[in-house]
Amino acid sequence: MPKLAASKALVEDLVAGSRILAEHEVLDAYGHLSARSDKRPEHFIMSRSRAPALVTAADLIEWGADSEAVTGDKRKGFIERYIHGEIYRARPEVMAVVHSHSPSVIPYGVTQTKLRPIYHMGSFLWSGAPVWDIRKVREENDLLVRDRPLGAALAGALGKCNCVLMRGHGMTVVGEIEGPVAFLSDEEGRRSTAANRGTLERPWELWKTRAARATRRS
Repeated sequence: MPKLAASKALVEDLVAGSRILAEHEVLDAYGHLSARSDKRPEHFIMSRSRAPALVTAADLIEWGADSEAVTGDKRKGFIERYIHGEIYRARPEVMAVVHSHSPSVIPYGVTQTKLRPIYHMGSFLWSGAPVWDIRKVREENDLLVRDRPLGAALAGALGKCNCVLMRGHGMTVVGEIEGPVAFLSDEEGRRSTAANRGTLERPWELWKTRAARATRRS
């Protein structure tokens, strides 16, 4: 396995995160999670093409700014890795990206109803959730973000938001963002997000323990 430009802690969190998101049905067989390299920030770490529930450290690949493997790794990657690569290029403060096909968000991409935070754990939606329609970029398509121009268009639609809905497809969410935010106001958004972040240690410990148990059983 090629050596990754990533700490042991990042690798462990990325593997656990993939399995946790699969357990909670945020990711299905086709979704994916990535993390910006903590040793080479212009690169990102993501699994080879594999169901998130099955991801191990041995499956991880280091990808460059062009979303191509940088270590000579010839294993098949996710077709839509350009989602991740172009967001990392456009948003230096983003440390993690999730692409999901969760059915629960699909209606918000095809109706006039907006996805909004309505309870205290939803503060990450302070900036709204824009809808991206791939047809406006490339009329003939299969809805997949197959190359850098499509990835760049999606990153542009995301803008400074934390979540972008993909019409008829799913969503992409970014995490660990620094800087000013706005909920009802910039200050309220900052306080809400900071408060929620401070409560994550307990569930994260629980979820990682469950993921580790599942790994040992598999």
